[in-house]
Amino acid sequence: MKKVLIITYYWPPLGGAGVQRWLKFSKYLPKYDWEPIIYTPENPDFAIEDQSLQKDISPGLVVIKRPIWEPYEIYKTLIGKKGQKVNVSFSEGGKKKSLIHKFSMSVRGNFLIPDPRCFWINPSVRYLKKYLKENPVDAIITTGPPHSMHMIGLKLHKQVHIPWLADFRDPWTNIDFYRELNLSWVADKIHHHQEKKVLSNADKVVSVTPTWCRELAEIAGRTVDLVHNGYDEEDVIPTNKSVDAEFSISHIGSINSDRNPEILWVALSLLLEENEEFRRSLRIKLVGNVEPVVFADLEKYQLTGFVEKVGYLSHQEAVEFQQTSQILLLLINNTPNANGILTGKLYEYIASRRPVLCIGPPESDIANLLKETKSGSIVDFEDVDAMKKVILELFEKYKNNRLQSTAENYEQYSRKAQCGIMAQLLDNITN
Repeated sequence: MKKVLIITYYWPPLGGAGVQRWLKFSKYLPKYDWEPIIYTPENPDFAIEDQSLQKDISPGLVVIKRPIWEPYEIYKTLIGKKGQKVNVSFSEGGKKKSLIHKFSMSVRGNFLIPDPRCFWINPSVRYLKKYLKENPVDAIITTGPPHSMHMIGLKLHKQVHIPWLADFRDPWTNIDFYRELNLSWVADKIHHHQEKKVLSNADKVVSVTPTWCRELAEIAGRTVDLVHNGYDEEDVIPTNKSVDAEFSISHIGSINSDRNPEILWVALSLLLEENEEFRRSLRIKLVGNVEPVVFADLEKYQLTGFVEKVGYLSHQEAVEFQQTSQILLLLINNTPNANGILTGKLYEYIASRRPVLCIGPPESDIANLLKETKSGSIVDFEDVDAMKKVILELFEKYKNNRLQSTAENYEQYSRKAQCGIMAQLLDNITN
């Protein structure tokens, strides 16, 4: 069996979407004759912990943990949250950003290149160079963001000459918040230079959506392979629980200002005024971290009384929650890169076999996948009339006990199947 070293910042007990991809792939890689070895920080700064993910760590998996220093305690001190768990992406809800936020983003973009985990690059290269001499592997994988993981891979690749695959779960200079970094022309040039070096030097480059593959290919002048995130068949096991009695519209995951679905709040407010039966049946369920701007809008449109704030659930609890909801709400950031977003939860939504209602661009990657799998509807960011029409159609089916998923041909998006594609790419660069 060949061995592959996977360099990732996100690993249990961290929770959230960033952990899932390589946690799941590391579980299935041995089925394709690849033994994974994980390299990850010993003391990462994180806001979400999910102990339920520990069950996916295969017995005997080698996990190497090394100390990391990150500047987030400085940021937390500035905002009066020293020692607390906060969103370390320096994000801040609302349209108006504080001076501290703007200053922090400027420091992050101009001096912490490519990201605040940059202090881990050189210590990791020194450690791994020695480790690999004593423990040879056949390939190296880096997964970002944070893109400091790719910089570790770049420096290591030049020194040890082991085949290297760079996995982009999100873009680098095309990511939605890149403009918020308030970059000088020098810093912008450095970001683009580092990105190009990673894309040019890796033996294989992979991303998670067709659009992002095309965008990275244009930057690199080379082919970028597509490996979807997918869903884990072992997670999405049918529950014995009944589907909600009320007309529940559930969102699982965080909602920030870029993802705040004001179009939905407007449409629901109008329907509540027009339809008494709809008023008696509606329930809005929000699972996860929801920023204050969202609750302000819910109050503005008089929807607060219809909202159930569930809070954070473990991954397994979230999967079960999805299967009992009448409708699964999928929100895409209303940002310039929206066409290329394929959220990880989409695949689990589809496999949960409940109708999906998405708000996003009608010509996007996510729209194409919903159409291909016949798993739901998508409404553009500003089309209130279309939103009302779709919700009424779903409500009519709900009243007649016909609100069911029509999803099909989605098995190709299982984690196991997608891991097979990744393993084939590893075979290609090592043969």
